[in-house]
Amino acid sequence: MKQPVKHGIVFFAFVAACGALLFSCSKEEVKQAECDILAAWVEGAEYEHLFFKASDMRVDNISSTTTEIVFTVQSVSALPTEMPLYLTLTEGATSTPASGEMQDFTQGPVTYTVTSEDGENQRRYTVAFRQPDTPVGSSYTYSFEGIDSTGLNDFAYNIFYEVGSDGERNYIWASGNEGVAILHPDWRPAQFPTRSTAEGYQGFGVSLTTQDAGALGRFMGKPIAAGNLFIGRFDVGQVILDPLKSTVFGTPVSQEPMTLRGYYKYTPGEVFTDAQSNPVEDRTDEANIYAVFFRNQDAEGQPIALYGNDVLSNPYIVKKALVASLPPTEEWATFEATFEGAEADAQVLAAMGYSMTLVFTSSKGGDDFEGAVGSTLCIDEVTVTFKNE
Repeated sequence: MKQPVKHGIVFFAFVAACGALLFSCSKEEVKQAECDILAAWVEGAEYEHLFFKASDMRVDNISSTTTEIVFTVQSVSALPTEMPLYLTLTEGATSTPASGEMQDFTQGPVTYTVTSEDGENQRRYTVAFRQPDTPVGSSYTYSFEGIDSTGLNDFAYNIFYEVGSDGERNYIWASGNEGVAILHPDWRPAQFPTRSTAEGYQGFGVSLTTQDAGALGRFMGKPIAAGNLFIGRFDVGQVILDPLKSTVFGTPVSQEPMTLRGYYKYTPGEVFTDAQSNPVEDRTDEANIYAVFFRNQDAEGQPIALYGNDVLSNPYIVKKALVASLPPTEEWATFEATFEGAEADAQVLAAMGYSMTLVFTSSKGGDDFEGAVGSTLCIDEVTVTFKNE
């Protein structure tokens, strides 16, 4: 059975690879102007007890668009007032504070300023150590009221966040917009396939639209790109080496999910086409919504994430909630699904050993680059219920 794993997200990764390749060539000429943090970590046996698992002591593959680096610890109050943070920077760059310097993270995020080798460019990062802020109680509703934008002035795209119990923004949502922005740096938020809408079920919602991929997409045999939104992150650094690894699904949770429900509107595009852009008669586009609950580390303590090629087939998946049908509707309607699979291990759950992702896409066949340009899925007030013990 065909698995809806890519939904156009992989297309964005693929075409972004082309743009990133060109961009990397231009950067090669001015590499001394680079000022990025590539990795950050804490080392030392005396600090291991602060984290849930050893892999939490490192943050690797930091995207070139990231400005906040977050480490998850068991308790912020247990942090020492002096702790070293080590950094890998782009060649020739320097940071203030320097890599390995003792810092006090108990008072909140610490700002690191990275300066390029030529001294002409700087980037500022905030580094924070936070307790896991996962949904608590018997249910949690994602309302999509946390809306931000990233990009240059008016040329930006929408990103979405949840507000934690400490009032901090948690940017758990990702989309293929980051890849699109590489190829279309002059686009405004309304032009991107994933964007906010003021006409949600309650307040704001999210609008996802399948788009024509343009001449480049058709040349590559990938003529459409579905709108998408998922819990996880988009790793631009992987788009050249392995586009499927650019979509990294999931964030840790401390409770076992039971049901998924929410509100949607769906209008399929007028003409359904196959991967060769040929119209397919008597076929109508479909949207797709699902959730996955999975182990986030293996028996050796190595981190596990789901990617574009195994988000529904990875052997560490414990439960899935698949919405069976999303009939077209111009009015807000409900969708729901039950998480089906094995029971969670209580000890693993308490140690933050599970993660969850939610995935939404405007074209279910987007993995095969089949769908209808103009298909639009709107979502809002998405609720996950949890096992209450």
